[in-house]
Amino acid sequence: MSATPFEVLGGEAAVRRLVERFYALMDTLPEAWPARRIHPDDLSAARQKLFEYFCGWLGGPPLYETRHGPPRMRARHMPFSIGAAERDAWLLCMAQAFEETLPAGHERDAFWQRVTGLADWMRNRED
Repeated sequence: MSATPFEVLGGEAAVRRLVERFYALMDTLPEAWPARRIHPDDLSAARQKLFEYFCGWLGGPPLYETRHGPPRMRARHMPFSIGAAERDAWLLCMAQAFEETLPAGHERDAFWQRVTGLADWMRNRED
């Protein structure tokens, strides 16, 4: 049986590093403001939920679903106005976090493709 992307990328420790770095960048990069402004001041709940979501999405334990039910990510983000600027700011932080925390290779590339698709799918506003 082959390893899941979750295992190949480094398991919970790697996902935690990715999410922690992502949110640190959201808080420090001025270019992240379009995405950061739609988040609460305290990012701890968002940080935990993204960690849980990515774990399950990569084939690890279904933490998000166990604790919060079906992800329905687009529906959960509908209350927020998300256009190209918000998507691009979010992806800027995520790209840097990917580069800094995840091992290069096929699994990271495949995960990145899924993440960029998800970010674009979350758009709910025409620019």
